Amino acid sequence: MVKTEPEPIRSIFVVDDHPLTRAGIRQSIDVHASLTLIGESDNADDTLEKVQKLKPDLLIVDLTLRGRSGLELIKDLRKVQPEVEILVFSMHEETFYAERVLRAGARGYVMKSEGAKQLIVAILTILKGEVHVSDLVASNFLNNLTGRQRKTSSSPVSHLTDRELEVLALVGKARESREIAKLLSMSVKTVEAHRASIRQKLDIKTRAELVRFAVLWGEDTKMDGINKS
Repeated sequence: MVKTEPEPIRSIFVVDDHPLTRAGIRQSIDVHASLTLIGESDNADDTLEKVQKLKPDLLIVDLTLRGRSGLELIKDLRKVQPEVEILVFSMHEETFYAERVLRAGARGYVMKSEGAKQLIVAILTILKGEVHVSDLVASNFLNNLTGRQRKTSSSPVSHLTDRELEVLALVGKARESREIAKLLSMSVKTVEAHRASIRQKLDIKTRAELVRFAVLWGEDTKMDGINKS
């Protein structure tokens, strides 16, 4: 009789600034014998320090964090811990953000509205060495590769750089340039340059119009909550 080897236990680290979301993820991981949660954090700086010490197999990262964004955290992690796998679990619309996070170094994207079951599917898929995105996003990628993506369907926001996108998101949260500069570790002058570039790319004339646009755009690209069904 052939003796089968037990499935190795893979370690998970969670980065999310909502305690209830972290608790929901912890509960979902605890019921899987092959997965164990070894740490969690609510911000980027703390995560970088802990991940280098704990060396988890996979990180679950939200895009909206205190201080730097999850997108910047992914880029930093690729520099200091390139072997760790990264899965984004976020309220923000996948069709807009998935390509950006994959370019930054993540291996998958799950919207919080998809629920805990889909999160576990994504974790196991990535730990097998594969990429996890929705069928719609996968189809969009293929259309882009084959030149079939309609240019008219592209949002003007898609032309912003990752840094400009971060600034736009913070403008939508009513953050002033000085506060944005502190959060993103840049000068106020650089923030103002980003704001000017955003207005030019989006054809927005005034600062007030930019704030209104940023608020509405932020609401359109996010969905709250984690469904544990």
